[in-house]
Amino acid sequence: MSGILDGKRILITGVLMESSIAFHAAKLAQEQGAEVILTAFPRPTLTERIARKLPKPAKVIELDVTNDEHLARLADLVREELGGLDGVVHSIGFAPQDALGGNFLNTPFESVATAMHVSAFSLKSLTMACLPLFPEGDGQGGSVVGLTFDAQYAWPQYDWMGPAKAALEATSRYMARDLGKRNIRCNLISAGPIGSMAAKSIPGFSDLADVWNHRSPMEWDMADAEPAGKGIVALLSDWFPKTTGEIIHVDGGLHAMGA
Repeated sequence: MSGILDGKRILITGVLMESSIAFHAAKLAQEQGAEVILTAFPRPTLTERIARKLPKPAKVIELDVTNDEHLARLADLVREELGGLDGVVHSIGFAPQDALGGNFLNTPFESVATAMHVSAFSLKSLTMACLPLFPEGDGQGGSVVGLTFDAQYAWPQYDWMGPAKAALEATSRYMARDLGKRNIRCNLISAGPIGSMAAKSIPGFSDLADVWNHRSPMEWDMADAEPAGKGIVALLSDWFPKTTGEIIHVDGGLHAMGA
């Protein structure tokens, strides 16, 4: 039986731990027939070790999304491995420690700028670096899928990552507008809290995650990243041919609940 990603070539960022959403997206993508290539920074060897747990081998490319030289060489490196791309998964976010954990009013602009560059602007810069790899003509195109954490609200401890995610969400909509003529879809998955490496870097993350214990209509398991991974794979497939500029919530339904 064929998979929904048969013949697709997918670049996935952010595979740092076996528990991460990006890892589950890579695993499910391979199981659904895709060829997968991974990027990593700052420790490609860590991603190479985690990649060995995937169903099939996957090459790892070092990529700092704030480094213009890394972005400029990306297309050639991917072309050598896969020939082209049909999808990109953006699973990248970072904020300095003084931009998190209740320090919102005292965070210096330099730290805010770093959070915005890595977590939001990189969606655009990564996509543009990969754009020459997407097929053109005859209805060809592709899919760009990013990860957000619902930016409608001010979350405990999340501080400047909240505005960074709001910028990411706006960036995805503008990219959907400008890349639609290339038949490239740009969407986001808004996942509930997962015990990833990124989450563990947020002081007091357990306070934020505890909201799901009280308000989520469906039971939420912070150790289970597979539901979000499935959402990513669905958006990479041809089953959403005219869905773009969208944010799909995979959060147990919490986003729809009131106080």
